[in-house]
Amino acid sequence: MAAPSARSRRRADAERNIARIVSAARASLSSDPNTTTDDIAQAAGVGRMTLYGHFRTRADLVEAALMDALRAGDETLSSLDLTGDAHEAMTRLLASSWEIVAESAALLTAAETVLPAGRVRELHAEPARRMAELIRRGQEQGVFRADLPTPWLVSLVHYILHGAASEVRAGRLPSHGASDMVTKSVQSVLTG
Repeated sequence: MAAPSARSRRRADAERNIARIVSAARASLSSDPNTTTDDIAQAAGVGRMTLYGHFRTRADLVEAALMDALRAGDETLSSLDLTGDAHEAMTRLLASSWEIVAESAALLTAAETVLPAGRVRELHAEPARRMAELIRRGQEQGVFRADLPTPWLVSLVHYILHGAASEVRAGRLPSHGASDMVTKSVQSVLTG
């Protein structure tokens, strides 16, 4: 039986390997949604057996990378000041959200190809909740339209953000100014 310090060292090594693999997967998949697990293992500096020892399938690895990106995004978005006028708060939220979405668009594409659609939506529950609360507040303040249901407006914002990111990645929309276009488009939808 291994000594407690040897087990602790192995556990610490495993945790470092997992962190390196997830970080490499997030970076690699954010550049190319078709990045192979072999490429990710190489970028992480681990062997295939080590990668598959922690992530049995590509879907498991992609989900871990997406969860890591969502955690980082949530840290950024939860620190935003969304108080006061809902229209101005929405502008701040959209600017920060755009940066996160633009960075993770390819990763989301990878996730949508290997994860069930319901799982991708589940993982986005917190950003959707934050957006819904702000839209409801804007409706109560009379600055956002109230003739459409809040869940539908949240979906429209989601589609605009991710659609713009796809257009930038495809080269059909310039990256400079995209944030402003997203904000104008969303505010137009929300104010009717």
